[in-house]
Amino acid sequence: MDWEAISDDVLRETDVAYEQELQINPYSVRLWCAYVKAKAEAPRAVRYLIYERAVKELPGSYKLWHAYLQLRMSSVKGASVLDAEYEAANNAFERALVFLHKMPRIWLEYIEFLMKQKKITRARRALDSALRSLPITQHSRIWELYVKFIKDGEVPKETALCAFRRYLMLEPDHVEIYIAYLRTIGRYDEAAQKLAGVVDDEDFSSMEGKTRHQLWMDLCDLVSKHPADIKSLNIESIIRSGIRQFTDEVGRLWISLGDHFIRLGQFEKARDIYEEAMTTVSTVHDFSLIFEA
Repeated sequence: MDWEAISDDVLRETDVAYEQELQINPYSVRLWCAYVKAKAEAPRAVRYLIYERAVKELPGSYKLWHAYLQLRMSSVKGASVLDAEYEAANNAFERALVFLHKMPRIWLEYIEFLMKQKKITRARRALDSALRSLPITQHSRIWELYVKFIKDGEVPKETALCAFRRYLMLEPDHVEIYIAYLRTIGRYDEAAQKLAGVVDDEDFSSMEGKTRHQLWMDLCDLVSKHPADIKSLNIESIIRSGIRQFTDEVGRLWISLGDHFIRLGQFEKARDIYEEAMTTVSTVHDFSLIFEA
């Protein structure tokens, strides 16, 4: 028996059966999904064509578009990002978003797909479009990916800073993420300003679980290690304020203040600071720390 001929006949009959049903009811999502499922072993081009016909009839169907986009993305696994299939998938996403721009999952999958292709500008524009299209209650999901995009992608510094400042308008409590980013790119002055604002805010609750004491010490370390970069704050007054507030860290803070002037090349001033420290500390531990410094 010619099994191949029989299977071909069955396949043709199946096609005819579905096509006849779709002539009667072209707006049935269930019917289109069943048709695609029946063609699971068919070439991808055949399944693409069925999906294209389906979304043309039902352009607002999330189920059909999502299944189609998943098929498009699966088809490029292992392929070079220069493959034409990637651009075809991108175009499918953009057509889907014309109708499904209120669906955050489609936006997230599209942006992650663009990030995989290293399409920096296109991904940034998609992120901005998602924020414009979605209600503000959904923005946190987009911003989570936006922050990852800034950290992982080759994003220009000024673009990243603008994005972070917008992010803080929505999530001001996440300022520590911004401060950490500023430090990684050498923007120590702005990082110190933000950190100073945090320690002055008695209602601030650290997302990283840091106490106000730890935040103060971070600020003192930052300003003492980068004195040439800090232009907008009085570094000496900040460290002296810390000395008055945190008696258990007096020795360390005096050393930070002396180190600050050493980095500026003001060795006489640094010597005066160490002498002042040795006459004011009240514990043997602090005295030995300063003496060794």
